[in-house]
Amino acid sequence: MSLVTLRDIETAKSRIEGFIKKTPIVSSKLLNDWLGHEIFFKAECLQKIGAFKARGGCNTVSWLVENGQKPAKIVANSSGNHAQAIAWASKQFNIPATIFMPSYSSKVKIRATKSYGAEVVLCETRDIADAKVKAAAAEKFTYWIPPFNHEQVIAGQGTAMFEALNEIKDVDAVFAPCGGGGLVSGTMVATRGLSPQTKVFGVEPLNANDAAESLRKNSIQRLKSIPDTLADGVMTMAVGDITFEHLKKLDGIYEVEENRIIYWSQWLTHLLKLHLEPTSAMSMDGVCQWLKTQKTKRKVMVVLTGGNVDNATQNAIWKEDCLMEIPRL
Repeated sequence: MSLVTLRDIETAKSRIEGFIKKTPIVSSKLLNDWLGHEIFFKAECLQKIGAFKARGGCNTVSWLVENGQKPAKIVANSSGNHAQAIAWASKQFNIPATIFMPSYSSKVKIRATKSYGAEVVLCETRDIADAKVKAAAAEKFTYWIPPFNHEQVIAGQGTAMFEALNEIKDVDAVFAPCGGGGLVSGTMVATRGLSPQTKVFGVEPLNANDAAESLRKNSIQRLKSIPDTLADGVMTMAVGDITFEHLKKLDGIYEVEENRIIYWSQWLTHLLKLHLEPTSAMSMDGVCQWLKTQKTKRKVMVVLTGGNVDNATQNAIWKEDCLMEIPRL
């Protein structure tokens, strides 16, 4: 197994910069004053397709074409943003794409995937979608791009933090959501290469904590059922063998309860004036858990992963008002 390197991320950055956006870094003075620390947010919710996944998808498709391996068809499995990313990236190179998605995926993400020209096959469960994509990948001249367990996908995702740390220096810690581990793996490689003293943390829902369990038991643990979490971007059933090797090098992983995901979804939307998925906002609770252990002022970078939210999720986020409780450590 070959792990991703900083050189892979640098190459990916050059490969995709004509396709993706260099997203802004934003902050809230009010939030910084309340918490007593400097928090910066890499706004990948403003990326192409509304999520960081455009980076990994575009890098992998571009890599195939660059190496003379342009397939007749691309297939992928995803519950949302990776589906859109592969549909969009495939369209850039006029390659037909078929995406296998669980039927419980966000309706906004299903419609968006179709709008980029991909064929969408809805499956009753994530496991069925995974089985169908494996069968489809066996067809001649077909290439399967998985949502996280692929070196080029990881390298592409790592370009977000590569950009961020070249813009903001002397960061004490970086935080990113962890589903299958592709973003956190790329974030870890970019951070270790550019700023070795900076700590790297993953964040996942307590209700979908397979990565944390895997690290505790030092073996990949699989969720027994579809996780009940509002953070639909991290509903993967297990991390991959490649991402797990990267995750072992993290400084830690924080688990977040659903009420805190809702709390930070409301507050970050309010403070940053950005449209954010619960998965994006979730990391902020991990930030607070870490800051409570710190005795000096810290500078933190957070990846805001996406902004694709359907009506049902919005209603769940705003069912009760959390803005009466001001963020404090």
